[in-house]
Amino acid sequence: MVTSFFTCTKIISSLAIAAVLTGGAAAPSFAAAPAAKQEIHEGTKKNKESNAAVEAIAEQALSTVQVVATGYTAGYESTGKRPGHPQYGITYSGVKVRRGQVSTVAADTKLFPIGTLLYIPGYGYGVVADTGSAIKGHRLDLYFETIKDVYKQWGKRTVDVQVLRKGNGKLSQSWLNQINRAVEAGKPIPQTYLES
Repeated sequence: MVTSFFTCTKIISSLAIAAVLTGGAAAPSFAAAPAAKQEIHEGTKKNKESNAAVEAIAEQALSTVQVVATGYTAGYESTGKRPGHPQYGITYSGVKVRRGQVSTVAADTKLFPIGTLLYIPGYGYGVVADTGSAIKGHRLDLYFETIKDVYKQWGKRTVDVQVLRKGNGKLSQSWLNQINRAVEAGKPIPQTYLES
């Protein structure tokens, strides 16, 4: 799976560069990229399961956007709230912070509206559920359970995130719980969750 994912990432990067050089959009549509699908298919014939997962990620992506990603927690150091506060661990969207198969992330809602579903290399799937005073433009804040986890597992990175589904400004706890149950570890998100 690791080799296949890196093959997919290489193809995604190549498509983005080609689009810029030819005057096309910087964020290509994977629905219009049959050559990329063919290269993925040919490059991973030996492992059909990995091939299917990588192809599904490529087909699901609407665009790729480069961001600077940092980490945050529900704690006072990130939110100014302490346990016992009625809004402790509650995001701007109203859902509880979560680190799961699909985790909650904070973003600038002008770029990524609430409910936007992302694939973040090195972190996994994230859904925009929160905002932050320092999270403006091409920045993301990824939820972790502790400050130690933020520093040990992430720090600060520049990554190319894949937009799998553009949000509509709303997110419910029920939907977040359902998608977390539907996604198995290391597998693509089921198509029904990518449709608006």
